[in-house]
Amino acid sequence: MSTDTIDLESAYSAVSDTYKGTGDIHAACRAARARSPIFVGDFIRQFGVPTNAGMQQGTRPTFALFRHQDVMAVLRDASAYTSGFIAEGLGAFFDGLIILAMDGDQHRDVRALLQPAFMPETVNKWRDQIDAVIRKDFLEPMAARGKADLMEFGLEFPIREMYALMGFPTDNPDAYRRYAGWALAMVGGNQIDPAKAGEARRNAGIAVKLLYDAILEVVVRRRADGSRGDDLIGRLLRAEHQGRRLDDHEVTTFVRSLLPAAGETTTRTFSSVMTLLLTTPGLQARVRADRSLVPKLIDEAVRFEPVATFKVRETARDVEFHGVTIPKGSFIQCMVASANRDEAVFERPDEFDIDRKVKPSFGFGFGPHMCIGQFVAKLELACAVNAILDLLPGLRLDPDMPAPVIEGAQLRGAAHIHVLWD
Repeated sequence: MSTDTIDLESAYSAVSDTYKGTGDIHAACRAARARSPIFVGDFIRQFGVPTNAGMQQGTRPTFALFRHQDVMAVLRDASAYTSGFIAEGLGAFFDGLIILAMDGDQHRDVRALLQPAFMPETVNKWRDQIDAVIRKDFLEPMAARGKADLMEFGLEFPIREMYALMGFPTDNPDAYRRYAGWALAMVGGNQIDPAKAGEARRNAGIAVKLLYDAILEVVVRRRADGSRGDDLIGRLLRAEHQGRRLDDHEVTTFVRSLLPAAGETTTRTFSSVMTLLLTTPGLQARVRADRSLVPKLIDEAVRFEPVATFKVRETARDVEFHGVTIPKGSFIQCMVASANRDEAVFERPDEFDIDRKVKPSFGFGFGPHMCIGQFVAKLELACAVNAILDLLPGLRLDPDMPAPVIEGAQLRGAAHIHVLWD
């Protein structure tokens, strides 16, 4: 692997293949909910996908929870259910500071540093720029073709937008596509197939170094230029952490740890949003006529088809659920895909219904570790859906191509959305 031997499309596909797994996770969760609210053992093993526990998966007592109230109880309590183990699993490929693996005061301090760059009042300043880039750089050049795979656009635009928000130069598309490919190679390193694990881990190690060097170059230049700007790098360069400023290594490592999710999860959410919009009878006409429905469309898609179908926590003390004692140091698999379709909370949970009463769901997580970039993702998705409806009249699935399929035991989404328009 070198700077020239990895591309964004192949890196994205490799991650999709790694986390696709086998079996129908929604059906498995539905059956599990009917049997018992708790599963004693490694529920995820049956799907053949990695968890963020990495090589620790299967080496400790493991339990799975399926009900909405149980998943919420775990995700909201970061003192009893911790994330530090991720530093040895998925976090091993990030070689340092990774917010997903932080607990307690460290997590609160770092979150406080990063959060302002991702709050609505900051993010909304980017609306016009995000909308302009989506229309002028992506959709307007595509419009004359009359047909396309929407996922070509879906893979590109979140990366372009998020990398700009983080503070990378936007005048070199090849550079940020390369950075994104490296970031995905890091995620792909969490491989459990023995035949693929060696190469995946080697590539992840190389990508870690390549991405670090590329970000450090930007950070050093930005500091020399005065650390200005409302973007993430500018804010981190100016921020104080526990009474001191972050050095270039810390800023670089923080940014690197955020990049893998920067576009990838938004791309997968976009694929589900558009698939559901185009395959639910009458829905496109409604949303096209009433754009106030776009946020509801996005929220319901995130409930119905969360990208991350489960989240894992470690117990910091003995706990009990439904009469089962879970010892300290155990893994709990919080089945988000199950909790989001819990019949006790959602009426007709297996129906996609943008008119349903809004209740908490866990597609963006919950509690202290809730997705820090959710407001950016929702804004990007709303701009994308509106622009598509404006610029691609008569949008419909291409009858000569396979229909889109949302799949994956973890990191769900549709690989292709072949469409036509007038």
